[in-house]
Amino acid sequence: MDGLHYEGMIIRPPSEADSIILQITRGCSHNKCTFCGTYKGVRFGIKDEAIVDRDIDYAAKNLQFLRRVFLADGDALILPQERLVRLLQKIRTRMPWIQRVGLYGNAKSILRKSLQQLKELRDLGLGIVYLGVESGDPQTLRDIRKGVSREKMVEAGRRVRQAGIKLSVTVLLGIAGRERSLEHARATGSILSEIDPHYVGALTLMVLPNTELGRRVQEGTFEVLDPRELLVELREMLAHTHMSRGLFLSNHASNYLPIKVKMPTDKERALALIDEALKGRVRLKPEWMRAL
Repeated sequence: MDGLHYEGMIIRPPSEADSIILQITRGCSHNKCTFCGTYKGVRFGIKDEAIVDRDIDYAAKNLQFLRRVFLADGDALILPQERLVRLLQKIRTRMPWIQRVGLYGNAKSILRKSLQQLKELRDLGLGIVYLGVESGDPQTLRDIRKGVSREKMVEAGRRVRQAGIKLSVTVLLGIAGRERSLEHARATGSILSEIDPHYVGALTLMVLPNTELGRRVQEGTFEVLDPRELLVELREMLAHTHMSRGLFLSNHASNYLPIKVKMPTDKERALALIDEALKGRVRLKPEWMRAL
C-alpha cells in the first residue's frame, strides 16, 4: 500500500491542514445546496470498512508525526452509531497519540444522534464538529436549499455543545445576494448568538459555474455583492453576533478583509477595523489572491 485511499475530491476545513485525513464516506448526504459544486455527480456512499481499516494501519505506521485525524467527506457523522464507535475505538487503539478527531456534520445528521450518543463519541475522541450554517435568515436557507430550518440548525448546534464537543460553524458572506444582504447579516448574527459556538468561520461566496447559483448569476436573477457591500455585510453580521467566548474568523482565503476576533473582548476593535476599511484606509485582498 502506497498511501491512504481516496476517491474523488477531498475537502477539509483549513484548521485540519495538519491532520491525517481518513475518507470514511464519498460525497455529501444532502448535496442539494445551490452554491456548492464540490460533489456534483457524486452519489453519496459509505466506504467499505476494510478499506478504512487499512488506512488506519497505514497511518499508524507512517504518520505518527501528526496529532489529529479528520474524517472526510462531507458528512461522516451520518454513519450509524455502531460503525462510528468502532472507528473511533480503532483510532484510539492503533494511534494512541492522536489528540483530537474532527468531522463535518450537517444539522440532520447531528439531530439523528441523541445527546448520549454524541457524548459517547466525545468520550472516544471526537473533539470537534464542523457545521455549515451559511445563514440565519429563514428565507435565505430556503433559497439555497439547505434542507433544514433555522430552528433545527440552532437545536443541532446546541446539542453538539451540550455533548461537550467543540463546535465550529461556517457562515457565508454574500450568499443572500444584494436583495437580502442586511437581513441575512442580522439574522446570521442572531443565530450565532443563539448557538454560541466555539468558532465561527465567515467565508465569502465564490460563485462556481457548475452550480444552480452560478446559473442564476448568468441569468441575472442573482446579484453578487461587490467588496464594499461584503464589508458592510460582515460588519452588520459581527455587530449582531453576541458570543460568550470563542473566535469569530474571516481569515479564509475567500475573504477580502482577514480578521480574527476573540469574542467578546476584540469585537469593538474589529468593528473599528472594518469601518477603517470602508473608508478606504485598510487595503483589501486583491481578487487574484482569493481562493476556495
